[in-house]
Order: sequence, then structure tokens, then C-alpha cells
Amino acid sequence: MFDLNAYIINKNRQINVALEKIFHGSQPSEPIIEAMKYSLMAGGKRIRPVLCLASAEAVGGNPQAVLPVACALEMVHTYSLIHDDLPAMDNDDLRRGKPTCHVAFDEATAILAGDALLTLAFQVLSSVRVTGENQASGWLKIIQMISTAAGYQGMIRGQMLDMAAEGQHLTVDELKSMHALKTGALIEASLLCGALLSDARKQQMDILKAYARNIGLAFQVTDDILNVEGNPEEMGKAVGTDQLRGKNTYPAILGIDSSRRFAEKLVAKALAALEVFDIRAEPLRALATYIIERNR
Repeated sequence: MFDLNAYIINKNRQINVALEKIFHGSQPSEPIIEAMKYSLMAGGKRIRPVLCLASAEAVGGNPQAVLPVACALEMVHTYSLIHDDLPAMDNDDLRRGKPTCHVAFDEATAILAGDALLTLAFQVLSSVRVTGENQASGWLKIIQMISTAAGYQGMIRGQMLDMAAEGQHLTVDELKSMHALKTGALIEASLLCGALLSDARKQQMDILKAYARNIGLAFQVTDDILNVEGNPEEMGKAVGTDQLRGKNTYPAILGIDSSRRFAEKLVAKALAALEVFDIRAEPLRALATYIIERNR
């Protein structure tokens, strides 16, 4: 039987080693480096980079070859968390059981740490040594995919829509569209980048896109549920904040039970999409189920 926990631990170890190498030679006592690493190395399951590595394996690729992408994805994700936690955004004091970056340091340092992680992600991606025009073209496509997913056409647009909708009442379809950008875009990019660098066929890319869109939405639905009934100690952050801020969430629109059933249907669709894949896609199957069973 596939052991997802052992798989995640193993992949996290590889990702953490690669992240530490990126900072090798820098001065750890510098406030900006300290703040960047404080948030980047704070723990968590590193779902996005793990999905990237797992998608490479699913199409027969070498996950070691996509480690720079996995690291870049985690840096982009961490930058977004640092900025989301700021007083001007969600004003959160805890993240992964630790004081948020602006609390541990100060607001200016947190803003710069987020900016630095975002730019470092693309420094890492553009520093990969390539041989031949085809390989260079592939890495350029990776940079384009991640920048689009993270930018104003993806994650940032979703965040803006989320803030603008506070205190309003969205329809379920409007909520889906918003979260496809805010949460789903970077998850989709994580999967497609790993597959693209592993020479996936178009059919495989299309399947992974369908899988990604379903688990991306399921991830957000589960986050919304946990914000209502999660354990703050297990989650490492406060709960009940969505309701206080008047945010549009699936539990607020559908109710808890219907939201949970909706997430289960999304995961079922994701698993159905992977039926044509062989045993190499077991990590992706297990990760889909984990997304709605997690407690943080």
C-alpha cells in the first residue's frame, strides 16, 4: 500500500536541501535573509512543490530534474503568504504555529522578504544550465507559466477579487471562478511544469490539467471548512477569521455538509481523470485524497 506520509517526508527533505543550497554563501545574519528563511523554512507539507515532483514521476520523468521548479514554486507560495498576512490584507498574527513574518520582524521587512522571495524564484528558474534550443525553450515556457499563474491573470487577480467581495454575496459560480485564480492557478502550474519538463504528451498534460483544476478547488473548499471547524493548535493559525471579515466561502454559501460533499465530488473527478495513468501516478492519487482529509 502506498505510504503518502513517507512520500511527503522524503520529498520535503529533498526540497529543503535544495532550498538551503540556494541560500548557501549568503549572510544568514542579514535581516532580509533571516526574514526570508524564517517564512520559507517554517514547515508545512509543501503541497505545490510535491505536486510538481509527483507529476514528473507520473509521466515517467526524473523528479530531481524539476527540483529548481519545485523550489521556485515554494518561494512564490511563501511570498504570497507573507503578503496575505500583512495588516493591509488579512492581518494574521500566526502562520504554521509561529508569529507571522511582519510580527516576528516588522511590516517593512515582511514586504521586502516577500518581494525578495518572488524575485529569487525567477532568479533560480533563469539560472538553470540548459543545453540546446529545445531545453532552453522548455525552461522559458516554465517561467511564463509560473509568472502567469502568480500574477495579475492568476493568483493576484484572485486575491483582489477576494478582497473586493468582502461583505458582498457571491454566487457559487463566482466563488469558483475567484478561487480558480487565487488558489487553483499556482496548483495547476505546479503540476503542468513538472510534466512539461518531463516531456509529457499533450494527452497527459490535458489529463493533469483536469486533475489540477479539481484538486485546486477541493483544496480551497477544505480550507474554508477548516476555517470554520478546524483546530487552531493543529492548524497553527486562528479559525473563524473568514466570517469575521465577511469573506465569501463555501460553508457560508452551501453549508458545511454540502461543502464537504462538494469537495469529495471534486476529488472523485480528479481521481477519474487519472485512470489512464499507471502506478507511477499513485502519489497524485494519494495527494488528491489527502487534500480533503487533512486537518491543517
